[in-house]
Amino acid sequence: MNTWTFIFMMVVLKLPILALFGIVWWAVKQTPEAAEDGSDNGGLSKALTPHPRGPLPRSPRRGPHGDPAVPAPSRMRTTAAPNHDRA
Repeated sequence: MNTWTFIFMMVVLKLPILALFGIVWWAVKQTPEAAEDGSDNGGLSKALTPHPRGPLPRSPRRGPHGDPAVPAPSRMRTTAAPNHDRA
């Protein structure tokens, strides 16, 4: 029984690999087709154009005359010191 399993593995399962090599060889040997005329739009009523982008949103105005942005608030370091009020 092991002999037939070995034959099956070595012969029958190699057929898809041989078919793949045949397809690749056939594709390499093909000659390129002549380029078609670009005037045919495939049955569409009008030619496809890219969608135009709208304008970008405006940055927010900071006052009646476009004052600069408000600066960040000042930072203050706080420390948690223990209370040593021993008398």
